[in-house]
Amino acid sequence: MAKNILIIGGGISGITSAVEAAETGYSVILVEKNPYLGGRVVQMNRYFPKLCPPTCGLEINLRRIKNSPNIKVLTLAGVENIEGNKGDYKVTIKIEPRYINERCTACGACAKVCLSERKDEFNLNMVSTKAIYLPHQQAFPYRYVIDSDACTKCGSCLESCKYGAIDLKMQAETRIVNVGSIIITTGWKPYDASKIDNLGFGRYKDVITNMMMERIASPNGPTEGKILRPSDQKEPKKIAFVQCAGSRDENHLAYCSAVCCLASLKQVTYLRESIPESEIFIFYIDIRTPGKYEDFYNKVASDSRVTFIKGKASKIEENGSELIVEAEDILSGTKRRENVSLVVLACGMQPVPPADITSDKNGFINPQKENGIYPAGVSKKPADVASSVQDATGAVLKAIQGIIS
Repeated sequence: MAKNILIIGGGISGITSAVEAAETGYSVILVEKNPYLGGRVVQMNRYFPKLCPPTCGLEINLRRIKNSPNIKVLTLAGVENIEGNKGDYKVTIKIEPRYINERCTACGACAKVCLSERKDEFNLNMVSTKAIYLPHQQAFPYRYVIDSDACTKCGSCLESCKYGAIDLKMQAETRIVNVGSIIITTGWKPYDASKIDNLGFGRYKDVITNMMMERIASPNGPTEGKILRPSDQKEPKKIAFVQCAGSRDENHLAYCSAVCCLASLKQVTYLRESIPESEIFIFYIDIRTPGKYEDFYNKVASDSRVTFIKGKASKIEENGSELIVEAEDILSGTKRRENVSLVVLACGMQPVPPADITSDKNGFINPQKENGIYPAGVSKKPADVASSVQDATGAVLKAIQGIIS
């Protein structure tokens, strides 16, 4: 029986699973499709409710990975095929070329001479980078990568790199590994807000998603932490948060994504801190802040410049340089129309299950259906960071039991 553990997905759940398994003595192969580890968490500005930056926890765990002889990290990699049974799997992994080797010092000389640009997915396509780029300021591994679709192979970067770190002839690689257990931590993607026709995302520049707000508020984001409207780069004074944007809706995501209310409350604190004169409206169906998070809700709700409106936004229209959010105010029995300068859509979590893995109708993986394959974090159900970390630790225990039983 193979004693390796394969972890598919390098977000917070995958990172937690890797360090916990490795520090009990098991060999771990951590596969991540992006050129860096960290998943969605590394895109966040702050955690709730303590409002500390994600680098607090990530930095420690990434150091544990770097120093562990039991962890092999494969970035730009994906699982193509899984064969076998519990305790003895044969897995085919395809690794896409990075075109940058381990000699890279991230000096940035290559990007200065690069003539091609690409949309920056890390910043939700709000800005561009050069075709050769560092994914973000705290990327792990801390190395540049080349977007082959954007690169023109002009060779300017080769001439600029004095370390010999660039290899434009690098090819995709396929590896076959044997593992005893598999942990799936493929995480989530934000629901595509452009599918919600009545809310205007994609038509109006100043209708953004909650993930876009995280990047805008982040010091390493497109505006270096200054909260500015995309249309004119001015500070918004009146802001609307539209909850359940696509969630709890049979036409989009039928389920509650568990964290959207708390994420919006957290983002309210960004605005009130950054723009003290700002006025905020939260359109909601229900505010869900279970257990220990109720105090966080009460703290935000006590702010006299934050107004909660119980009613699902039915329409968003443009009115000159402003936006009008329309909703039924259920508590007063009237129709509400608020003029605001920025709208933030609280879009839900959509799971990203690997191919050929059984999932339910919403894409979440049922742990009872896969023998020796253990989902954790948001691949199993909507969850916040703390819950995902706890779940990942539990998945490691199950994975070890699957090997030794």
